[in-house]
Amino acid sequence: MTKISAIILTKNSEKLIPDCLTSVSWTDEIVVIDENSSDKTREIAGKAGGKVFTFSGNFSEKRNFGAKKASGDWLLYVDVDERVTPLLRKEIRSRLAKREAPSSAYHQSPYVAYAIPRRNFVFGKELKYCGFWPDYVKRLFKKDKFRGWTGELHEEPNFEVDGEVVTGGKGKIGHLERPLTHLKHNNLSEMVAKTNEWSEIEARLMYEAKHPPMNLFRFSTAMFREFWLRMIKQKAFLDGT
Repeated sequence: MTKISAIILTKNSEKLIPDCLTSVSWTDEIVVIDENSSDKTREIAGKAGGKVFTFSGNFSEKRNFGAKKASGDWLLYVDVDERVTPLLRKEIRSRLAKREAPSSAYHQSPYVAYAIPRRNFVFGKELKYCGFWPDYVKRLFKKDKFRGWTGELHEEPNFEVDGEVVTGGKGKIGHLERPLTHLKHNNLSEMVAKTNEWSEIEARLMYEAKHPPMNLFRFSTAMFREFWLRMIKQKAFLDGT
């Protein structure tokens, strides 16, 4: 029978991790990669049966470390602010079970991974526009085809496809129908803290890549382009305030 390992990254996540762990309790193994939490995150994860490891690094490095510690045939990456719904759990089990059945069309499936849609919630409200739905993320991987994550921010998985390693899967990615629940931001202070953390990393990466310096024209153009894309084209105004 196919074995599934859930991999969760944590850092001072004691408020979020209980529900996350509950949502993946059906998997065969839970691997928690913790970045030196000073709260009760590690204790909570351990009591729930998680295999807890301490590791510091960027997102790709932590995800890759988790893959090395996981023993499953399939790897299910779930962020600590995400929840696997019962319907998604059922779909994952069903899809992987069909792959095992010789008489099933899924048995010869070329997919090396599956992308999962996400329902994004900000301040408790679901956002359905502005690119927030279906927001597919690649999270369920066949371990023997997975070749690691790359990228310090906005990381991408790599897979072996037809004898070569390719980023993103090169057309070998299946798509599930049932969504993850993503509690993107619960309050304003949390949103500001995350934005500051990510923007500092992105600014450094742009500097290291010798990105052209900003000026008033480029700044104004970028602002207008993003406003038109998200507010008008992707109809963000329909999500209200």
